[in-house]
Amino acid sequence: MPALLARLLLALAYPWIAHAATARGSAPLATIALADIALIVLLPALLARRIGAWLLAIALVPLLLRLAHSPHAQLPLLLVPVAFIAMVAWAFGRTLRTGRVPLITRIVSALDGTTPALLAPELRTYTRKLTATWAGMLALLALVNLVLALIAVPDGWLASFGIAPPLSVTESQWSWFANVCNYGLLGGLFIGEYLLRKRRFPGRYASFADFLRRMAALGPVFWRDLLREPAARGE
Repeated sequence: MPALLARLLLALAYPWIAHAATARGSAPLATIALADIALIVLLPALLARRIGAWLLAIALVPLLLRLAHSPHAQLPLLLVPVAFIAMVAWAFGRTLRTGRVPLITRIVSALDGTTPALLAPELRTYTRKLTATWAGMLALLALVNLVLALIAVPDGWLASFGIAPPLSVTESQWSWFANVCNYGLLGGLFIGEYLLRKRRFPGRYASFADFLRRMAALGPVFWRDLLREPAARGE
């Protein structure tokens, strides 16, 4: 539980550090933001005293210190939202393959205390379509973030290699989209879908707070395992 809380706090801190790094054009802050991401990924293995994770963390230190004094420190930061959102899109999308249970079907069946096979047919259909909607939305968002990372000026990917983009955005505009708007769009989809589900399947949740409480009650082990190997059909 302490590791989960620490990763949550690191995740909440990242957008603010990343935005500050971009707004100030600060290589040290950009490096801190990247170190924050590395800690989010490596923390469980570090706390478990896995030698490979510690060796990787030690190897990253001189690279990050070098990056802190580099004029190109912002470049890897531009790709963090792309990589993260694309990874989550893939996690949703791969569960739509034949023989797999769609990710949101698994969540809803867990909330109902049953198995995916025992969900009502209309609910199985709805949750499959919703999983596809999330996968598509996230893939589109990853693409938009990639385009913005390419055309940002003056230190976007194209500009950094001496290529003038046909269209451009400022780095500040990129940062507002990557570190603020991304979360607003995803939060809006989450809330909007809840309202739609409440109308489509009335009586399932007492309130939005009840829905969130039940989601949290599934526990960290459920959420950790959810994005791992997708469950087989009927599990």
